[in-house]
Amino acid sequence: MDSALRGLISTYVEGGRVPHLHCFVSVDGTPVADICAGRSRADGEAPHDHVLDKNALYRIASMSKPIVVAAFLTMVEEGRVSFGTLLEAVLPEFAQVERWTGRVDDEGQLIGVPNEMPMTMYDLLRHSAGLSYSFHAQTPLDRLYAERYLDTFHQRRNSAEYVQALADVPLAFAPGERFHYSASIDLLGLAMERIADQPLDDILAQRILQPLGMNDTGFVLRPDQVGRLTDAWQTDGAGALTLYDRGQQSRWRVAQKCYSAGGGLLSSTSDYHRFLLMLLGGGTLDGVRILSPESVDNMMANHLPGGGDLESAGSGPLSETSLPGIGMGLGGAVIINTHQARAAGSQGTYFWGGILSTGFFLDRSRSIIGLVMTQMMPSGAANLREDFRTAVYSGLD
Repeated sequence: MDSALRGLISTYVEGGRVPHLHCFVSVDGTPVADICAGRSRADGEAPHDHVLDKNALYRIASMSKPIVVAAFLTMVEEGRVSFGTLLEAVLPEFAQVERWTGRVDDEGQLIGVPNEMPMTMYDLLRHSAGLSYSFHAQTPLDRLYAERYLDTFHQRRNSAEYVQALADVPLAFAPGERFHYSASIDLLGLAMERIADQPLDDILAQRILQPLGMNDTGFVLRPDQVGRLTDAWQTDGAGALTLYDRGQQSRWRVAQKCYSAGGGLLSSTSDYHRFLLMLLGGGTLDGVRILSPESVDNMMANHLPGGGDLESAGSGPLSETSLPGIGMGLGGAVIINTHQARAAGSQGTYFWGGILSTGFFLDRSRSIIGLVMTQMMPSGAANLREDFRTAVYSGLD
């Protein structure tokens, strides 16, 4: 495996496709590969000539989703909410939400009609709520998400204002109709705040991060962490990289009015490994139970409407996964047909990634955890996560 991963590093880091790379693999909880390469900073802001360190911090973007989903499931286990709970019962702002007809008026405004199918928590969990993401960039609705900053990492609004802003935008389709990757986990986080009467950062800290000892994971970069946050880059699609967010002056240093449940967390490789070890352990790590085995199984089951794969049930681009043979679990994707899937892994392998090209996979049948960490956006510009998994499996006995 070591030679395969070093080949990956040669292709991506030495080939200039990403600025740095941390490849980590464990089997039965024991690390079998832990390789860093590249530079964490673009200039003289970090020590040791900016060589990427195993303790580096990353903007994990959509890898925030499984953590938030796990916290929500602890609330389900306590009986405080259920999958069938209507969103409008928790967030009454959504009682009058409209559904887009697909048409616009003469002034370019979206034409909506009353939504007759109420949204449930389950719709939020499995991305069948009728919300969207601006990066899809396919429809006038997607453009409205961009114009109103509805899916940014850092909101200008407080939680109440953000709920209202999302409710003011019509749904793309009737909830439950189909899968469409969206800001639904952000909305789930807002609902969790109302249910718990706590801010999201406190909910995650108390239910997931503190019990698991994930001391480097959070929405805000602490002063003692600044030297460890890598620079983040973006590509123009032609291979040219420019800085997106400097670690030393990162926008993640500033506390926000509300936090993005779908993409706002910072974390380290070791912290996220602890979260995945908890899932591998059926909801328990180091004697601390976070979730029941049934909840963990539920996270890794296919929840797509009709039980199909993302190729048949999805709509819109989805850079986080290859579509054939891939189902959608809660917070991440799951391999449901290894022969059709264009990604290495066993049946039931659970995986996801973030727009800055971080990624993980969890193969419970073989007790394998893989993490690949870097900071280059958008993730769809390269096949890093798929190539990482291929390298890992090619090196296994």
